[in-house]
Amino acid sequence: MLLDIAEVAIRACFDGTRFPGPDVARLPERLRRPCGAFVTLHVDGQLNGCIGNIDSTDAIGSCVAKLAIQAAFEDPRLPKLRQEDLNGLDLEVSLLSPRVTVPAGAREELIGHLTPRTHGLILSSGSRRAVFLPSVWRQLPEPDDFIERLLEKAGLPTTAWPDDMHAEVFTTQSFARRLA
Repeated sequence: MLLDIAEVAIRACFDGTRFPGPDVARLPERLRRPCGAFVTLHVDGQLNGCIGNIDSTDAIGSCVAKLAIQAAFEDPRLPKLRQEDLNGLDLEVSLLSPRVTVPAGAREELIGHLTPRTHGLILSSGSRRAVFLPSVWRQLPEPDDFIERLLEKAGLPTTAWPDDMHAEVFTTQSFARRLA
């Protein structure tokens, strides 16, 4: 159902309308609860948008509609989705588990609390924060590389470990399909 919601939201933008999201009262109970989520788009195997919300207070059904539109048309790192991209579009919705704080006094300590290919990771220090979904392990299978790239994404130093580093791990439940 979440994939349907995301697809309808994206297609509505191409039809010149803006999908306001589903009627939350009519959604199943599990889709009315708040939940962190990401919507990821790949066109012909290439990343074309990934937007998420780790602290959502919205019902997951309406959150996914908003994230799908943002991933398709508002991800500042990637080109906007074009209508001709729909035929090669792979759509993925990832729901985040509750986050668990893990020790992060040093890089080695953090690595000891990570399970590659299972854990997503949120690193924060001061006002800087970045997140990698568990799916990023496919591109960065080594824990040291995974952490280094996440530090870079957050704009944090990669050579000196911040004293106030905070780390949280999570898992995801993901649903994906190719649009026809």
